Amino acid sequence: MTYKYWLLLACFTWTINAQASDNSPNKAASHKEIINLAITKFEKTKKENWAYQVTRFENEEGDITSSIEKYNPAEAIENQWILVRSNGKVPSEKQANKFAKKKLEQRQKLNNKNKTTDFSVPLREIVDLESLTFSTENTSHIKMNFDVYLKKLGEDSKGKLKGSLSYNKQLAFIEDITIVNNSALSPMFSANITDFKLTFTFTNINDNILPQQQDMEMKGTFAFFTEINEVSTDSYSGYTYKPF
Repeated sequence: MTYKYWLLLACFTWTINAQASDNSPNKAASHKEIINLAITKFEKTKKENWAYQVTRFENEEGDITSSIEKYNPAEAIENQWILVRSNGKVPSEKQANKFAKKKLEQRQKLNNKNKTTDFSVPLREIVDLESLTFSTENTSHIKMNFDVYLKKLGEDSKGKLKGSLSYNKQLAFIEDITIVNNSALSPMFSANITDFKLTFTFTNINDNILPQQQDMEMKGTFAFFTEINEVSTDSYSGYTYKPF
């Protein structure tokens, strides 16, 4: 069983030279405003107009899988997604057709939800602006912390997930978001997650904010006896603007 998908559907360290923390009301308000504007910028980026390549890697209890996929919105809908490599090899015709069919089904589900892309991160659900607190700042970045509560992870996740983000001051966008747990949580029956880390990084292309990489690390147990030890990475590259 792959555990990352039900977690990712519900739902993002580095060190900089620290300055004295300032959580005064005026400072806090200004930080919330710039993050709110950064989220709005991400939301306004028309991700469906961009072609890109995504490289996926997953290691689930030693079972390693990988793929390279390409998306081009300028193609006919049945040809928009192409499987380039599967576990390091050129896919067979059967594999390629199965992949294309699966992507068409996913697209239909997105259409039913009035969504256009499958990698749109719901930042307003992730970043709780009301709990946002200043952490550190240098000449290029501001780092802030916030509480995380995701309804689809259940009531047990309340108070057990913390988030941090890095804001690029020059380009005015959120560069990365990280979510970690501070105690074990049970997002579904019989699952006990002891270590969880989810990181999203973004890129700014002419003031368009697009996903760059998504990393997840998770350890725990399922049904008391099955070990969960999973690492996965989705990397996006080769963005090309394809308006239609």
